Amino acid sequence: MSLMITVEQIKKHEGYKQYPYYCTGGKLTIGYGRNLDDNGVGEEEAEQLLAHDVQEARAGVKRRIDVSKCNEARMAVLINMAFNLGLNGLMGFKKMLTHVERGNFEQAALEMLNSRWANQVPNRANELAKQMLTGEWQ
Repeated sequence: MSLMITVEQIKKHEGYKQYPYYCTGGKLTIGYGRNLDDNGVGEEEAEQLLAHDVQEARAGVKRRIDVSKCNEARMAVLINMAFNLGLNGLMGFKKMLTHVERGNFEQAALEMLNSRWANQVPNRANELAKQMLTGEWQ
C-alpha cells in the first residue's frame, strides 16, 4: 500500500481547515485533522512554520517599505517586528518607517521605543531599537 494514497484519502475525509476548530470529538484541530490537544506541534515542525512565517514577513516588508538604506541587521529588525505585530501592525509605525526610509536610524530607534509595543515587549523593543540604531546584530 502506498503511503501517499493513504495521505490523499485522509485529506479527502478530513478536509483542510486553515484555522483551528473543534472536531466532532471536541479536540482542538487544524489543517487536515491535526489534533492539537493531544499532539501539539513538535519543535522541528514549529521551526518549519517559523521559517515560512519569517520568509512571508520578509517578502511583505520588501513589498511595502523602501529598505534600500537598511543593512541586513536593520532589515532583520523590520522583519522581526512584522513577525511580532503582523505587517499591518508594523505599517502603523509611520514615523519610524519614514525615518528608516530616510536612513535616519537614530530617530527610527527612538520612535520604536516611544510606542505601546515597547511597553508590551520591553526587552525585545530595547534590543531591536539598539540594533536599528547601530546597524549591528545584538
